[in-house]
Amino acid sequence: MEISKFSQCFHFSMSCELSVEKLTHINYAEVPTSDPNGFDPDGDGTRIGVSYIFSNDDDDQDQDENLDHFPPESRPVNHEEKPFDPEDELECAIYYRDECVYGRSSGAASLSPENLLAKCRPGDLLEFVATGQYPHWAVYVGDFQVVHLHRAEIKNNFLTDVSQGKKGRIVNGLYRHRALPPEVIVRNAMDHVGTRDRDLCWRNSECFAAWCRFGRREFKIGGEIRIGKQPYKLKLLFSEKKSHILEFQCLEDVIMEKRRNDQIGKDVVMQELANHLNATHGLKEERFVN
Repeated sequence: MEISKFSQCFHFSMSCELSVEKLTHINYAEVPTSDPNGFDPDGDGTRIGVSYIFSNDDDDQDQDENLDHFPPESRPVNHEEKPFDPEDELECAIYYRDECVYGRSSGAASLSPENLLAKCRPGDLLEFVATGQYPHWAVYVGDFQVVHLHRAEIKNNFLTDVSQGKKGRIVNGLYRHRALPPEVIVRNAMDHVGTRDRDLCWRNSECFAAWCRFGRREFKIGGEIRIGKQPYKLKLLFSEKKSHILEFQCLEDVIMEKRRNDQIGKDVVMQELANHLNATHGLKEERFVN
């Protein structure tokens, strides 16, 4: 028992050390700020958002476990096993206090890699999608190539190689921030090619690609201090009349939760939420009776 406790404490200590190290990679223009009073003009609310502060890159975990994404050449792949179903994509929006900073409608069109290439311009954000997998993001840098975060390393590859036959789409308009000039976006991406492991400042491919395009500290690991009330809200839109809101302390946690929802699909998210609400309601009734 004592050995187990020591192991847990050691793991937590190492995680804290890594988190502090990541924070030092942020430049002075990106130093996290926070209201010391924890002021939140939106008032109190139900907070069931999850903190991913010590989580690994969810994108990498999925790709390691699903060998049909960037597989070894010796393994044949059947990309038709799980075709992307846009109807299973959950419509959602992200708010920072009262400002909408991200919005996605369900059923957005996706293209084959060849058709996607015909529409790409340097600086575009691309998202490759497949049912049951985390979406994979990349920055188009020209000459049929993209830069992306994959398996704890930032790489420069041909778009068709990265897609591995999966459909993709240009997602410049999902985040509502003002984009940097195309040449700056490309330079941001290319300057980090080869960065890997502990030198990485981004938790997944989406955070890296979005940072390249917008240059905002919120997309970096440790870019915001988790303190006070949750200023971020993830609104899940199941239908015109059904929605649910989760609250979080930082944008990277919201992104991790959103990507998890993308991976499991709308139906599973609805079932998870129903189970949670039923369990909560049951506990309240039990306490009232007692």
